[in-house]
Amino acid sequence: MPKKTIETSVDLAKAMGEFYSASLRQPDKLFSAYFDAVQDTFASLTGGSQTQPERGDKRFNDPIWTSNPAYKSLMQSYLTWSRGLTEWVDSLDMDQRTKLRVNLLTSILTDSVAPTNMLMGNPAAMKTTLETGGQNLVSGAKHLIEDMVNNGGLPSMVDKSKFKVGENLGTSEGQVIYREDILELIQYKPKTEKVFKRPVFIIPPQINKFYIWDLAPGRSAVEFLLEQGHQVFIVSWRNPGEEHSDWAMDDYLLALDRASEVACEITKSKDLNFVGACSGGITAALLMAYWAAKGIKRANSFSLLVAILNVEGAKDTTMGLFANFETLELARLFSRSKGVLPGKDLQKAFAWLRPNDLIWSYWVNNYLLGNEPPAFDILFWNADTTNLPAALHGDMISLLEKGGAREGADISVLDTKVDLKKVECDKFVVGGTTDHITPWEGCYLSMQAFGGDNEFVLSQSGHIQAIINPPGNPKARFMTNKGDHASSEAYLKGAETNEGSWWLYWAKWLEERAGTQVKAPEQLGSEKHVPLADSPGTYVREIVQGT
Repeated sequence: MPKKTIETSVDLAKAMGEFYSASLRQPDKLFSAYFDAVQDTFASLTGGSQTQPERGDKRFNDPIWTSNPAYKSLMQSYLTWSRGLTEWVDSLDMDQRTKLRVNLLTSILTDSVAPTNMLMGNPAAMKTTLETGGQNLVSGAKHLIEDMVNNGGLPSMVDKSKFKVGENLGTSEGQVIYREDILELIQYKPKTEKVFKRPVFIIPPQINKFYIWDLAPGRSAVEFLLEQGHQVFIVSWRNPGEEHSDWAMDDYLLALDRASEVACEITKSKDLNFVGACSGGITAALLMAYWAAKGIKRANSFSLLVAILNVEGAKDTTMGLFANFETLELARLFSRSKGVLPGKDLQKAFAWLRPNDLIWSYWVNNYLLGNEPPAFDILFWNADTTNLPAALHGDMISLLEKGGAREGADISVLDTKVDLKKVECDKFVVGGTTDHITPWEGCYLSMQAFGGDNEFVLSQSGHIQAIINPPGNPKARFMTNKGDHASSEAYLKGAETNEGSWWLYWAKWLEERAGTQVKAPEQLGSEKHVPLADSPGTYVREIVQGT
């Protein structure tokens, strides 16, 4: 099969063209925004401005920004200008989708020229330079050169030397009991004398490596599930190279179908409790919709984490929702590959969606302050990128064009028209209050896409933290609402706040659907599916061009 080129259905450059046309048609709004900015800037320079950073903006936490008149004026002038630009874009007569695209690009511009990104405009960097005699700038220059050579020009987020998969990441004991070109299936060794007969089957995103689910002792969802008495299987996707460019959604679905049969055969269970997150959750949902169309009853329940299925219903809600589904479009701007969308380019795209947190904070830390990048396991996982096959990328874009896997959408997989409303197994759907990739309102709509008995849980955390949410964090909170609600607003209005991690709440939900308890197996695999390798397997360790 010939390689497919990575095409884009939405051109960000076209959105900028529409923006320029709209601004020329409405010059009065430009002049109004300009005069407002001049007035606000004058107020900043004369000490009469009340402009303050938005809550959560860490760039201006240093007390000097409020105590020193010069720095205060600089901060307020910058904030006035950047907010004025956003307000001007919002005032123009353009469709909401175009405004979201333009706001994405203008925010990248305004964030890039923030005074905190420059030595003279960063009081902490100036203080460090004076205290060290400029040694921080020497160290920063070395970091900059290293990143230009080895990190695609972006500042490193993590000290990679401190981590190794299989040694201090992904260490739960288990074995690969099934392998094919697209995936390996890992079965983990039980931690209890008795286990629930119905296993948990985890489907990670195709654009990340699986060990986020088995990050480290005390922070591993796999470990937690094993301690609750579950038999746990997890898919480890292969990191595709250019020779795998024709791997499409149907190929991933067929591979999952075969792997789930293996898990059923090994555990002698007729069905499974599925767990999926992000793009892995979307893939799992499509597989279950296919099974529903074919009358296959292999899914007993489905836990869907931080995933948005109904794009059409939520496409204009927030910038974060927009960014999540058009990250692939932004990534194309960084990529010249035709066989795969390289993982490094996907990482750049995600970083530019939150540049203050994911680029400029490390720019300041590594280059201006001269510090070493932090050693943090989640950041290492985030930097351990994977590629996306061209065919799968095209299928995802096609799904977006149809509004996602929503009710009434014309969605077909494996030559079969599918409908998520026919997926009637119980669902447990999770969103995160501060998730910028899959905003929780969109995750709530995912719950409504299904039939059956479904529950939505709102974790007070971000995208990754919503998944990695082990018990013991004193700041952890989550919300539940067992009453009637037909919208995210109604859900929030009647929600109850719960202390602690949602994992414990989920464990009770899973236990009710886990079936009877049986003696834990002494050996992993079966006569038909003998162990092939120790966990975390071989695919997770492969080094592929483009990652």
